Amino acid sequence: MRSESPDSETGLTPAAGLLPAGLRDVLPPRAEWEAQASESLLASFRRHGYARVKPPLIEFEETLLAGSGQDLASQMFRVMDPVSQRMMALRNDITLQVARIAATRLRDAVRPLRVAYAGQVLRVRGSQLRPERQFAQAGFELIGSDALAADVEVAVLAAEAVAVLGVPGLSLDITQPLLAPAIMEAMGLEAKQARAARRALDRKDAAELKQVGGNAAPTLLKLLELAGPARAAVDGLKALKLPAEAAQIVADLDALVREVSEAAPDLLVTLDPGEFRGFEYHMGISFTLFARNVRGELGRGGRYVTPAGEPATGFTLYLDSVMRALPPQPPQELVYLPFGTPRSQGAKLRREGHNTWAALQKEEGDIRKAAKAAGCSHWWDGKAVQAT
Repeated sequence: MRSESPDSETGLTPAAGLLPAGLRDVLPPRAEWEAQASESLLASFRRHGYARVKPPLIEFEETLLAGSGQDLASQMFRVMDPVSQRMMALRNDITLQVARIAATRLRDAVRPLRVAYAGQVLRVRGSQLRPERQFAQAGFELIGSDALAADVEVAVLAAEAVAVLGVPGLSLDITQPLLAPAIMEAMGLEAKQARAARRALDRKDAAELKQVGGNAAPTLLKLLELAGPARAAVDGLKALKLPAEAAQIVADLDALVREVSEAAPDLLVTLDPGEFRGFEYHMGISFTLFARNVRGELGRGGRYVTPAGEPATGFTLYLDSVMRALPPQPPQELVYLPFGTPRSQGAKLRREGHNTWAALQKEEGDIRKAAKAAGCSHWWDGKAVQAT
């Protein structure tokens, strides 16, 4: 194999700039914008009473895999801890860590417990819609309440926080992964038949569903047909002759859609009553947030049960997707301070809200051109800040 020669200036080979698939360096100004977006989201959560926690990036494997964490096991990197000689896992989702904190260090805190978080996660594989394997999350969890009001709060707050950032054209897709199983069970489908029907629902395959769904097929086919605007979907579900448990689920969806729509009238709300794949540990009403003309979801959330058995709901936003949904960001102001500018002057400009970039040696030629070359939008002419 031919070896590559290192660069004479950096001492690095060309291959040193390569990163594993799904990993990337985030450069200026994107890194700064993403950090600001994360802080804005956390500020929105904080205004609704969600206090921030900061779990570690890596934990003992058995802790992260406890309870619902088993559903995410295939996406976790593992390493051996040289200190304890125990296996550890890098988090691929922060929600389960928050649930652990709620069950241990915050077990005596007043319920409902409102907790927010932000941080990086790492996954073994990316997906077709999200090839990134490392990305930033920001989210919040409401733990200790099974009230419908908790679901409404979570859905509305997620959309509100993203809207505050300036993301236009938001839509919220609601799913209820317990609806189809309730219909299948009430209509007597055996386990093997129910699994086949669920696969057909996953694939949106009406022909297969008709073939394998037995006496539940007509109702399950209606679930596929009704996917769309939430109000029309709920009205269609209410018109069906459903078993008691499924009818109660629909009644809850009806109240949820009504309250979310009233609280966020500009939010497009849709409902897919037959969808339940991809929500890993979620065990009830679930949400996915989208933005117009943006690939993939901005975030998702919904109902789950903590390892301590508490009812909980929450929402996780993916910063990479949220950033793609934002309109173009204006360049940040940066004031060039020519060599020799008194430090006191630079400090005064920063107190006034300016960002500064100080030259470290005497400029050769036009100072304005030097400021432009440094990427500065403005420069200090000795008396005032001027645009470059």
